[in-house]
Formats: sequence, C-alpha cells, structure tokens
Amino acid sequence: MVKMNLSDIVVSDYIVDVWAPLTTEQREFLSDNFTLQHYKKNETIYNEGENATHLMCLLTGKVKVYKGGVGGRSQIIRMIKPVEYFGYRAYFAKEEYVTAATAVEPSVICLVPMYAILTLVRQNSDIAMFFIRQLSVDLGIADERTVSLTQKHIRGRLAESLLFLMESYGLEEDGSTLSIYLSREDLANLSNMTTSNAIRTLSNFANERLVTIDGRKIKIIDEEKLRKISKIG
Repeated sequence: MVKMNLSDIVVSDYIVDVWAPLTTEQREFLSDNFTLQHYKKNETIYNEGENATHLMCLLTGKVKVYKGGVGGRSQIIRMIKPVEYFGYRAYFAKEEYVTAATAVEPSVICLVPMYAILTLVRQNSDIAMFFIRQLSVDLGIADERTVSLTQKHIRGRLAESLLFLMESYGLEEDGSTLSIYLSREDLANLSNMTTSNAIRTLSNFANERLVTIDGRKIKIIDEEKLRKISKIG
C-alpha cells in the first residue's frame, strides 16, 4: 500500500464528490485514513465470503465485480470504471461479500476503512445522503440488468453488453474501438450466456458488419443497428 496526501488525488478530480461537503477537520481526518493499493491484471481484490472492511474507489484501471454460479460459471454483476465506489454495501448490510472483484487491467484503488466512513456519516448528513444516492443508483442499475439478462434473447444481450462497455469505458482514438479488451469468457459472463454462444453471436455480428474483431479488440461499426437489436431483445 502507498500513503500520500489525499489533496493530491482531489486536485486530479478524483473522489471530489466525497471531498466537497467535508469540513476542514473532516478532510484532515479522511486524509489520515486512506491508502492506495496497486493491483496487477487479473489480481483478486476481494472474494465472496470475506468481511467488508473498506470503501473502495477505483482511481485508474478497470475492475469486474462478479458472482460464482453453477458449474464454475460466473456472472459479471458490474464493471467498475474510474472514479466509481464499490465494496462497501456489504458493510452497511452487516454481511459478508456476496460477490468477488478482480482487476481487469492494472489498477489503482483508494481504500478508506469503513470505520472512518461511518465516523463521517455520523458527523455529516451530506455524506450520508451521498451513500444513499450511490446505493439507490446501483440498485436501479441492478434492476435494469436483471430484466435485460433474463428476458432478452442472446443477440439482444450481447448487443446491450457491447453498448454498455462503450458507454462505460469509451472508445479509443479511432472513435470506434472499445477501450476495454475482455476475454470471450468475460464477455459471455457479462451477457449471461455460455462462452460458445458469445463467440458464435459475436462472429455473427462481425459477418453482419456490425462490428469487426481483432483478437480481444472489438470495433463498433454500426452502433445504430446494435441499439435496435438491444431494444428488440
């Protein structure tokens, strides 16, 4: 873990939403109670069944939050992007983690002990409202994802996942290549389908000139058609 001044992160527009409503004393308290952790690609951040001890804020990199399923298959629940918070719901619920998290690429995460967050929540109602809003937004997204992954057909699910990745992580300088390189297995786990179905459906999209594929690189060719497929389901 790396210790540094929290103001250095705030100046870089990181975690400013939590920082803004704090008093001077509360900012000093938060600065004294955080660390930075560097994670390698595919390194586990936390596992199912572990105790939640920290609020996590992804500063750089990409993280997947997933849950193990039947037959060794996993379901990706969320894809975390900078600067999003995660890892704290289980603490507020007084339960162990029901998901796991892994770095998709080299990542830097700010860790704040939950006892410090609880102290700030009790002192500052604006911080409490921040977490209420965050949890409410996450719940709404989870509800939408549940409907999509259970009611849409395979083509609709995969199209939605590609659009979700584009909206979450953006495109490279060419304006069409997704700025995240997922394995076919991860793409399948994000779309609630088998890896073979993901490979076959992605190949069909390529044959239809909706996307082009170069290894793990996926280039969006016809965004409008993908949106129509996603809506049709």
